[in-house]
Amino acid sequence: MTDQTQDPRIHVHELGSRARKAARRLAGASTEAKNRALLAAATALRSREAELLEANARDVDSVKDSKPDSFIDRLRLTSERIEDMARALEDIAALPDPVGRVLATTERPNGLVIERVAVPIGVIGMIYESRPNVGADASALCLKSGNAVILRGGSESRHSTRVIVGAMQAGLEAAGLPADAVQAIQTPDREAVAALLEDVEHIDLVIPRGGRGLVELVRDKARVPTLLHLDGNCHTYVHESADLDKAATVIRNAKLRRTGVCGSLESIVVDRAVAPDFIPRLTAILGADCELRGDAEAVAIDTHIRPATEADWDTEYLDSIASVKVVGGLDEAIAWVDEHSSHHTDAIMAEDAEAARRFMTAIDSAIVMHNASTQFADGGEFGMGAEIGIATGKMHARGPVGLEQLTSFKYLVHGSGQVRP
Repeated sequence: MTDQTQDPRIHVHELGSRARKAARRLAGASTEAKNRALLAAATALRSREAELLEANARDVDSVKDSKPDSFIDRLRLTSERIEDMARALEDIAALPDPVGRVLATTERPNGLVIERVAVPIGVIGMIYESRPNVGADASALCLKSGNAVILRGGSESRHSTRVIVGAMQAGLEAAGLPADAVQAIQTPDREAVAALLEDVEHIDLVIPRGGRGLVELVRDKARVPTLLHLDGNCHTYVHESADLDKAATVIRNAKLRRTGVCGSLESIVVDRAVAPDFIPRLTAILGADCELRGDAEAVAIDTHIRPATEADWDTEYLDSIASVKVVGGLDEAIAWVDEHSSHHTDAIMAEDAEAARRFMTAIDSAIVMHNASTQFADGGEFGMGAEIGIATGKMHARGPVGLEQLTSFKYLVHGSGQVRP
C-alpha cells in the first residue's frame, strides 16, 4: 500500500517502471507457467472469500446512501459472484495461448521466409469504475496474453480491488512469475489517472471501461494509445415479421436480467405495423419492473408509457427504464438506430431473414444480433473466457476484447545469407 501523501505522478511512474520490468519477464513465460498462475489465483480468490466479502461490504457501505440501486448491484460481490470470478480465471487458463501464434507465413522469391507472429502488447493501463470483477477479468486476460497490467478501479471499489490484486499476485508468485505483472494504483487522487494517461515511457495501451464521462476523459486526455469502450445505449428493433411473443420474452431478458451491464437494452424500436399488438404485450411482460418512456404514438397505444423527452433517446439508463420509439418500417428503424445508438450492441427481432440481413449489414455497431438478447454481448458468452471490455471503435479490436485482441504482432524473417541487390 502506497503512502497516500505520495505525489500521484511519482506513484504511477514507480508502478509503470515495475510493470515494464515484469512485462519483459512475462512475455517469455511458458504457457504452463501462466496457467499455473491463473489456477493458483483462482484458488486464492476462493480461500480469501471471507476477506473479499468483508472488503466489499465496506465499499458498498461507503456509497449505499449516495448511489442508485443499479450502481450498488454492479459494485456488490456475493459468494456466487466470487465463484464466477474464480471460474473465469480457470476458463482463461483452459484457453489456447494467444502468444506465439503464427498469423501468416510468406516465402519470397529470394528464399526469405517471413512470419507474422503474435506477441504481447506490453504494459496495459486498465481504468474502470464500480465493478470489482473487472479487475480480476482484466488481470487474468493480461496475464495469459503476456501483458503486465496496472489497474485503476473506481475509488468506491478500492477495498475489493486490494484483495483481488492480492489474490492475483499470490497466483503469480506461486508460478514463479513477477507479482508486479498485476498492480493497482493505490491513491484515490484523480491526478493519478492523468499520470497514467500521459506515461508514454511505461504504458503501451490504456483501456477504459465505464460510463461515457470516463471514456471521453480518456479519449481527450490520453497521450498513450487507447482502446475505447463507450457506453451501451443498446437498441432492439421489433420488425413487422417478428414473432411478438418471442420478441417480448427476449426484450424482457435484454432489459431486466441485469440493468447495470453495458449490454442491457435501453431503447425499444417498434414497427408501426405491429405496434398496436406488440406494445401492450411489452407493457404487460415488463409490468411494474420497468418504467417505459415513449413517443406520442407509443403513449397513445398504451397509457402505461410516460412521454419521453429528447434526452431519453440518447440515454444509457443502467436502470429499470427503457425508451420506446415507433417507426414506419425497416429503413426508418435503421436510420433511427444509427442516429441514436452508441454503436455497442443493437438487435433486430424478425422472422424475415432478408430484413434481418439488411438490418445487420446496415447497422454500424460492434455487435449486431438477430432474435437474441443484447445481454449476450459478453466475452464469456462469445467463448473468450472473459473480456476486458467491448471495444466500440474500429481500429485494432472491435467488440469483446479477449486474449487475441490483447496481442500485437511482429515479423520474423528467416534467411540463409541473402543480401539485398
